[in-house]
Amino acid sequence: MPITEQQLLQILPNAGRQAGVFVPVLNAAMGKYGIVTKLRIAAFIAQVGHESGQLRYVREIWGPTAQQAGYEGRVDLGNTVPGDGSKYRGRGLIQITGRANNAACGEALGLDLINQPTLLEQPQYAAMSAAWFWSTRGLNTLADQGEFVKITRRINGGLNGLADRQALYEKALKVLA
Repeated sequence: MPITEQQLLQILPNAGRQAGVFVPVLNAAMGKYGIVTKLRIAAFIAQVGHESGQLRYVREIWGPTAQQAGYEGRVDLGNTVPGDGSKYRGRGLIQITGRANNAACGEALGLDLINQPTLLEQPQYAAMSAAWFWSTRGLNTLADQGEFVKITRRINGGLNGLADRQALYEKALKVLA
């Protein structure tokens, strides 16, 4: 069940013209990774909608903030080379962050994200990387179970923006009914 541009704009009204850009690539990505039921699509669109500021940002806005400065040297992210923190800042509709995640995502999508992490800023790869992340973290299963808070934790590591994510999810469920 592909999503239409009108549905996407009803869920993410601030997306504006980006909705038209992202509809075909979102549908391709969701189809490839089995995000094809109402519950899965609603949860996915709500999460990518929140993470990307309603499809307006495909690159983490860099301060660097204290949290971002902490990316530097984070072994769990694979950031072992000086400068990795900034180079592998979050990109895509679900922010793929760190050298290790860029390597894994690049391998899955057939892209050299180690040397060209900015490829994730292109709409088709921004959407495909988000669907890849979703799939590799088992989020279709959680969406089927209605475990939206658990999905948020797996994407965010915590519950940042939960109220906004939840509101987008409830709107998506209505729009896709």
